[in-house]
Amino acid sequence: MPLHYRHVDVFAGQAYTGNTLAVFPDDPGLSAAQMLALTQELRHFETIFLRAEEGTHYVTARVFDLFEELDFAGHPVLGAAAVLHERDGGGAPRRWTFHLPGRTVEVSTRPTATGYHADLDQGAPEFLATVPDAERAEVAAALGLPAHALAGLPLQVVSTGLRYLVVPVVAGLAGARIVHRDFARLIGRYGAQFAYVLDVEAREGRHWNNDGVLEDVATGSAAGCVGAYLARYGAVPVDEGFVLRQGRFAGRPSRLTVVPQGRPAALRNVRVGGDVTMVARGTLDTLPA
Repeated sequence: MPLHYRHVDVFAGQAYTGNTLAVFPDDPGLSAAQMLALTQELRHFETIFLRAEEGTHYVTARVFDLFEELDFAGHPVLGAAAVLHERDGGGAPRRWTFHLPGRTVEVSTRPTATGYHADLDQGAPEFLATVPDAERAEVAAALGLPAHALAGLPLQVVSTGLRYLVVPVVAGLAGARIVHRDFARLIGRYGAQFAYVLDVEAREGRHWNNDGVLEDVATGSAAGCVGAYLARYGAVPVDEGFVLRQGRFAGRPSRLTVVPQGRPAALRNVRVGGDVTMVARGTLDTLPA
């Protein structure tokens, strides 16, 4: 049987901006190898496969990037919720519960003029290891930055599902890039899976795969960590939203709305949202073996 999917742009008020995504709303029982092969064939940053419980808003989801399955990811969940809202129809806001391998999250959606707005509750953040002062320059150099480009805030690992080393800077974002030969090992020293370079004043960030080859356009999972980090250190107020920008240097400008909630020292959750624009529909006539 043909397998249908939806192509959407997430964190985008119009098509051909934001972060692209393929959503398979009706997974017919594909294996992990088949899901990975489809993701690599379609060449989106990530692809999400859904299995919804009939008559409910409970969804089992699996997310793949071009290399492996992810325990959690932000923009695929937001885009998938918008696709489900479109499929079910109706102009009223909806709420969805997504079960992923790494966690269960709640998403709300509402229609907009160009598609939908989706909002993800990433739950309470975890504040983990901090880079020692003596090693800050090494991390900066691994990202092509001079030590004086770093802001006077900690380089800290934060998690709302995935562990990001937040690297705050006051300058140099345009020239940042991964230049370390084994960047994954370097940040793994602090328990991080990925790194996110953040211009604290401009509220703009950049993120790459650890090999430094592919720059991500808009990283929803990292946005929750960034919101928690900025609230913890007093750079943004709690319970008020701000816009995090990403993707400008990759030619896909994106806007992520972030709301840290609770007290700076005890945040109860971080909400990350954005617009989802519907771009195309596709049908696969042949599946991977």
